[in-house]
Amino acid sequence: MTAPDVKETLLDAALIHVAFDGWSAETFAAAVADCGVDMAVARAVCPRGAVDLAMAYHQRGDRLMAARFAAEDMTGLRYSEKVAALVRFRIEAADDKEAVRRGTTLFTLPQYAADGARLIWNTCDLIWNLLGDSSDDVNWYTKRMTLSGVYSSTVLYWLGDDSQGEQATWEFLDRRIDDVMRFEKFKASVRANKPLSALLAGPMAVLGAIKAPKRRDDMPGHMGGTN
Repeated sequence: MTAPDVKETLLDAALIHVAFDGWSAETFAAAVADCGVDMAVARAVCPRGAVDLAMAYHQRGDRLMAARFAAEDMTGLRYSEKVAALVRFRIEAADDKEAVRRGTTLFTLPQYAADGARLIWNTCDLIWNLLGDSSDDVNWYTKRMTLSGVYSSTVLYWLGDDSQGEQATWEFLDRRIDDVMRFEKFKASVRANKPLSALLAGPMAVLGAIKAPKRRDDMPGHMGGTN
């Protein structure tokens, strides 16, 4: 069994216990016992125990979102509708609300906050890449930062949503996407306004010098080997 296979096996076993014990040492030990993996092997694959499994659960959701996107026919949808659809696909991929709730609690802890932020960033980076985003300047960052806010707020709304078919969540998501599109239109209007563009020429020149990272790990604060 390969290391990825071991991690997936442990993750499946852990999900049964997460609702009761969270992404904890107790959950990790129970998962190891349930699937019969040697603890030394489990620790080699998941050095941080259940924290690594919580990250693997999020990354599994990313893969499921990408697979659903590949299978869906999205022709005819506006760009903003495609963004909203992908955010919805990603949230629906996390079919265990309690696992997400426990993960949200885990990644708000100071020692794991950077991991949580990176997971959300990578999800939003994947969404833009799936949509063919070709920006290579400061817009590369602003798009991902803005979508990270939309995604995070929608997940929190979803966790408390008990509406039929979670319709309230999808309406909330649509409103957030509309806010983003209005902001993009505002930026375009600033660029089209010659007096204002002249006033902001200096700051815009600085921003124009910012380029997208050449590699996925070519970002400040990124630590290799954590995904």
